[in-house]
Amino acid sequence: MATTQQHQHQGGAGAAKRKPVFVKVDQLKPGTSGHTLTVKVLTSETVLHKGRAAAAQLRPTRIAECLIGDETGTIVFTARNEQVDLMKPGATVILRNAKIDMFKGSMRLAVDKWGRIEVTAPASFTVKEDNNLSLVEYELVNVVEE
Repeated sequence: MATTQQHQHQGGAGAAKRKPVFVKVDQLKPGTSGHTLTVKVLTSETVLHKGRAAAAQLRPTRIAECLIGDETGTIVFTARNEQVDLMKPGATVILRNAKIDMFKGSMRLAVDKWGRIEVTAPASFTVKEDNNLSLVEYELVNVVEE
């Protein structure tokens, strides 16, 4: 009896090591991925809603740009298809394994098939709306380390 409990405990400890570290919006940098963060959805705007005639059997693609944020700043999140339904203005969500995509020199946050979005209890923080990371333009240059 004691051995099975001990064994389960070891399994639990191993799982605990992989516990994701939550980051804040202002820690996001170009070219990074694997982010887990809790954010509030401020706005959501559908930018694409189309079905390709050639791929009639596929479900239409829906893409929405959502302004999300926490107490450190905001960033544009690109929601796709069923993600759009979760990213409702006013919702608090946990983004797991999110990655930064660059779009015209600015950062966008996205969750691909390796990550997920979970709607969670309303966050207690107030979003810092005057620090939008997606408004920062990055020069796309290759920095050569000296």
